Amino acid sequence: MTTPTRVRRAVERMHAYHPPLEGRTDKLRLDFNENPIGCSPAVRRALAKLGAASISAYPEQEAVCRKAAKFFGVEPAELLLTNGTDEGLSLVVNAFVEPRDKLLVVEPTFAMYRFYSELAGARIVAPRYDAAMCFPWNNVLAALRAGPRVFFLPNPNSPTGNLLSTRELQRILKAAPRTMVVIDEAYFEFSGVTVIPWIRRHKNLIVTRTFSKAAGLAGLRIGCIFVHREMAATMRKAQSPYPVNAAALVAAEAAMRDRAFIARTVREVRRSRVELARGMKRFGVQFFPSAGNFVLVHFGERTKRIVAALARKGILVRDRSSDFGGEGYVRITLGTLAQTRRLLRELKEIL
Repeated sequence: MTTPTRVRRAVERMHAYHPPLEGRTDKLRLDFNENPIGCSPAVRRALAKLGAASISAYPEQEAVCRKAAKFFGVEPAELLLTNGTDEGLSLVVNAFVEPRDKLLVVEPTFAMYRFYSELAGARIVAPRYDAAMCFPWNNVLAALRAGPRVFFLPNPNSPTGNLLSTRELQRILKAAPRTMVVIDEAYFEFSGVTVIPWIRRHKNLIVTRTFSKAAGLAGLRIGCIFVHREMAATMRKAQSPYPVNAAALVAAEAAMRDRAFIARTVREVRRSRVELARGMKRFGVQFFPSAGNFVLVHFGERTKRIVAALARKGILVRDRSSDFGGEGYVRITLGTLAQTRRLLRELKEIL
């Protein structure tokens, strides 16, 4: 029996993405690089005032867009609000990628770069970090010489934690005159390195940001794209007219007003980063320096036992072994100092 439906070949070839999002209530969630501290109290107050009329109407985003432009130091014409960074990445692919185009990523990295690339039917070039988590410069520069359509580059990268300097990022842009370079700054607040000001002199540069990490709005899904105004006008043509919901707009506006909360969050995460590194040294566990709100550690053959034991104690961490083709790698999100110390106490017993 034949069927009138036909699935695209690109979809048939894709591997399904199954994030472990269920069964996490009332546990210490150090597995998804969320903000275990939560969002600003100002966000909750603003959401409580969201009226029925605002909920029943299509959202108006121009006022929030202007405030976001001022917050990030750009012009409104250089910014697009998106339904999280995920929609921003999808928008890049929709605007610039044809089937069979080459796209460049350095793996292991954020899974959505490959997801949207494969969905578009693109060919993916993917050099890899080595065992020391060093950036594969020779392979990347060789790939850029071939002129891929897009290069997705998170800075810092997850799960490895690598941070490229502005000098290194200049080197990449110089090597990529025919490539749209997308620098994902999801963890900017924790690294302090940004290239947003460069969008005015590089038409092939796109920078993405999110409110999911430092601002703690992952559940509401809102992010930003920063790009040269000419490219922004082109990308708006490929974007739906209402990409961000009313609650997310209200929450983002309140989060931007409360800069002190974000600053406190960043200070706490950085203290936790130092504390976790000290703990891993005491335990004799290998870890990799990170510029994000997470740390990659290597537990070796004990990994599955450790991850399961922590889960039984109500602490979730992310087993990333499959990304490296071998047993042993776990990414741990950094929360408050108290949360990190709780993790270390439990790890001490398990180890």
